[in-house]
Amino acid sequence: MGRIKSTAIKTLARDIVSSHGDKFTTNFDKNKNIIKKVRDIESKKIRNVVAGYITKETTRAKKNAKK
Repeated sequence: MGRIKSTAIKTLARDIVSSHGDKFTTNFDKNKNIIKKVRDIESKKIRNVVAGYITKETTRAKKNAKK
């Protein structure tokens, strides 16, 4: 079991994905760099949490698409 993400993190991630969704992959490091270019998030920790959440959701979406 992992950490529970706050509503602010989920909202921020969904906002970024809705405007730049085609750029994200299942690779955390690539997603982290994309977020750095797309949105100015000063906090390194928040940027990493958002990148992790986007990576998890992208992986989940691809897994569900295969079914």
